[in-house]
Amino acid sequence: MSRFCFIIIIHCFTCLPFSVHAQQRIITLNSSITETIFGLGVGNRVVATDVTSVSPMAAAALPRVSKNRSVSAEGLLSFEPNIILANEGEVPAAIIRQVRAAGVKYIALKPNYTIPGALNYIQQVADAIGQPALGKGVVSQTKLSLNRITELVKSENKGKVPPKVLFIYARGTGTMSVAGKGSSLDAIIHLAGGKNAIQEFSDFKPYTTEALVQANPDIILLFDFGASSLGGEDAILKLPGMRITNAGKNKRILTMNASLLVNFSNRLPDAILELHRGFVRIMESK
Repeated sequence: MSRFCFIIIIHCFTCLPFSVHAQQRIITLNSSITETIFGLGVGNRVVATDVTSVSPMAAAALPRVSKNRSVSAEGLLSFEPNIILANEGEVPAAIIRQVRAAGVKYIALKPNYTIPGALNYIQQVADAIGQPALGKGVVSQTKLSLNRITELVKSENKGKVPPKVLFIYARGTGTMSVAGKGSSLDAIIHLAGGKNAIQEFSDFKPYTTEALVQANPDIILLFDFGASSLGGEDAILKLPGMRITNAGKNKRILTMNASLLVNFSNRLPDAILELHRGFVRIMESK
């Protein structure tokens, strides 16, 4: 083989997409992003994650960029990433400027709490890491699952009054808030066949006894860690005003894994189905 041909062959191999992708060192700063990357089958490219990324198990074993939701440019750059992925508004602009000045590609993704939005989010992540074809495949699979599960929810809820559900975010009794309309929790409750008990305001607001009693939910929904931080079901039922509500009278406290419940991406079908089953079980049992 001539030296010229040898050089051409080497050049072709070094230009192939997989050789470029194999060098990717990705940091993910949101559990939905992390789960999507692993869902695309390229989780081995992630070198560090944030504290919310506890699924899958391989992601939970990765180094964390910090001990809480706050990050620093120094902490991020210490992992020598070449791509950092985060949701819009979750990283201060000054830190973004610093990591970009260091030559690191920073991409902000925009979540949308609808089924089309979840499918678009998957594709955003795939495009961001240069894998649009993988994204299309996962989008197609997720769409089929969503169609099947939303039809199941519709069928099983036919002729029933949707339960009123109040989501409480808790980090101990001193830190509690409730989810209003337009939030991700509002969206997932609706998709699972329930009705968000709070419609008077948007996003999250501090929890109050008055708001609880006025909402009079049929079900209280919490993240599993939130319920634990309050002392468990018995302690939640002893919160002021709780026993006045339908949920309190019937002891309808429902907990769910946090990373699954907020995943408006590739695991959305699983989240809808698990939450729907939880609604059905708790309403029929008490």
